[in-house]
Amino acid sequence: MIRICLIAFALFAAVAPAQAQERLNVVASFSILGDFVRNVGGDRVNVTVLVGPDSDAHVYAPTPSDAKKVADAKLVFVNGLGFEGWLPRLVKSAGAKASVVTATTGIAPLKLGSEADPHAWQSIANAKIYVTNIRDALAAAAPAEAEGFKSRAAAYLAGLDALEREVRDGIAKIPESRRKVISTHNAFGYFAAAYGVQFIAPVGVSTESEASARDVARIITQIRAAKIPAVFLENISDPRLMGRISAETGVRVGGTLYSDSLTGEKGDSPTYIAMVRHNIKALTSALSP
Repeated sequence: MIRICLIAFALFAAVAPAQAQERLNVVASFSILGDFVRNVGGDRVNVTVLVGPDSDAHVYAPTPSDAKKVADAKLVFVNGLGFEGWLPRLVKSAGAKASVVTATTGIAPLKLGSEADPHAWQSIANAKIYVTNIRDALAAAAPAEAEGFKSRAAAYLAGLDALEREVRDGIAKIPESRRKVISTHNAFGYFAAAYGVQFIAPVGVSTESEASARDVARIITQIRAAKIPAVFLENISDPRLMGRISAETGVRVGGTLYSDSLTGEKGDSPTYIAMVRHNIKALTSALSP
């Protein structure tokens, strides 16, 4: 009996590392995308995120260790729409054989001038497209795990449907005349289009640009003319600009909105669903009369 147990243990020890190696190694370019991949991949996927919590993917500078992460991956998930301008060079320098999956495939991009707005995840309907693209890519890369990926994606999509209802219920509590805010950069265009809240920003779709004195003066004039109730900070941006606008107009700072990045696990927005809930709570609190 003891011998049989020892043989069984030896077989388990030999198989366990092989099973661990069967987990799919993937890279996600930034924290929100990484959260989508984790929810679909579950424990069958090792997810490495390049641009972590509270970090700005617009201005990220890849490191040598990032090249190794990409080189070791089976799949590299990217947002696309010009969001990660540094990533094609990273993939090339890594000599990576990984398949690059653009999670926004199938989404009609909004335009701001000649630029595409890359912040498509701010619409929950678009977030569902991210999830289905991730599901299909994972299933193609690991067909034996396809049913698990489909099952987890279905459960997560149901959670996003519930989240959509929460957001619409929250917006309905805000009078239409008060559904307008100032945010740091143009990260909420898809949210505005989906839910009818007007966002005005002194900085464009990328945080690489800086607001000029003329931009700030225009925003201040607009706040006064349109009687905008609140300005909001963003977790990836310097708060001084919004502080200055608030001080000059007397409009209160309504809190922090999460635009391009999640927080760490101990923060108030460690997941996409938590982020959207935080944002809608901040908006309804600041904009309701």
